[in-house]
Amino acid sequence: MTRKNIRLVFAIALFGLAVSSCGIMPKAPDAWSSGELKVLSTLWLNNLPPLAADPSNRYADDARALALGRRLFFDRRLSSNQRVACANCHQPERYFTDNLPVSRGISEVKRNAPSLLGAAYSPWFYWDGRRDSQWAQALVPLETPAEHGFDRQRVLQVVTDDDYYRRSYLDLFGVDPDPGRMQGDALNRAFANIGKSIAAFERSLQPGPSRFDDYVAELFGGPRQAQPLTAQEVAGLKLFISDKAQCTRCHNGPLFSNFGFHNIGLVELKRGVSVYDFGRIQGIPKVLQDPYNCLGEFSDARAQDCAELRFIKTKGVELLGAFKVPSLRNIAMTAPYMHDGRFETLIEVIEHYRQAPIGRAGHQELNAIVLVPDQVEQLAAFLKTLTGDQPADVARLPAVRGEQN
Repeated sequence: MTRKNIRLVFAIALFGLAVSSCGIMPKAPDAWSSGELKVLSTLWLNNLPPLAADPSNRYADDARALALGRRLFFDRRLSSNQRVACANCHQPERYFTDNLPVSRGISEVKRNAPSLLGAAYSPWFYWDGRRDSQWAQALVPLETPAEHGFDRQRVLQVVTDDDYYRRSYLDLFGVDPDPGRMQGDALNRAFANIGKSIAAFERSLQPGPSRFDDYVAELFGGPRQAQPLTAQEVAGLKLFISDKAQCTRCHNGPLFSNFGFHNIGLVELKRGVSVYDFGRIQGIPKVLQDPYNCLGEFSDARAQDCAELRFIKTKGVELLGAFKVPSLRNIAMTAPYMHDGRFETLIEVIEHYRQAPIGRAGHQELNAIVLVPDQVEQLAAFLKTLTGDQPADVARLPAVRGEQN
């Protein structure tokens, strides 16, 4: 090498050092193996399959049910203090969460409110899976003292007394909703219809594409990104899909969740809590006993449509302390995290996986992941690229009397 070339190499090195000291690192070309590209394609929102029909709810995809359910979702009159709607805990502007450690209706409840975006793809609802459809889940808060503190008779009375509700209900279900004319199963079926309407609206709530999705689209020949991923975010993505971080063991598919139940060492009590929450093991008997489950008389499904419930696993140490895997879509906007909101930041969550505590249940499924501090930051940076736009159609709809403001 000539002296001139040596001086040139030295000058280039000094320039790189100067750029680095200013915090402006040049982005290296992204190198992805064919195997990694295959994994990325499975996480891409473009590859989310169409939402399957809900055989237990014949009105699930009826536009009339969606319109009725949307209004019910935001209506504060469906509570004993006239101040609580479904939207209290599932606020559109907060990606259908409430950003509280545990939610508050009439009073404080025991668990964190998960986002509703993409929730219709799951076969189970609640952190412990104690309901097997969105419509069965939607009924529970209405009659829970700490949430809406209402009852089915009063719910139907609100529907009867509101001209829009009464006409819409009659048009959709073919009967008058007046609870004074109903007894026994007729009242219970009318209440089920309320849940089926709310579920029709909730099924429409789907996540929008994020910067991550734009990045994958470009990798597969799409347009260039308006906001390309940074070198740190790409490094975090590489970690996310790697065997080193093990994230895709549970957070896989376009919604970044397998919707299964896993024990990740969260059974230890957090501050201010005196009762242990053992998750799935407690949810199983509740879903089996629920009169509104898939096999119940108020379901529209045939027995053969209810495979998840018919073949539910009811025993096994792995069910103890297991909680449902949440979607990571919009995760940066839905803090705090876990079923009890014990972690305030994504860094805290990742640190939990680095430690892999056993917990009171005596077991957990984690192997501690070995990451240096820079890699923790990279992983957190990638997770922030999963934020998509808020559902605009919800914000544009006109307000109705009694609606959450």
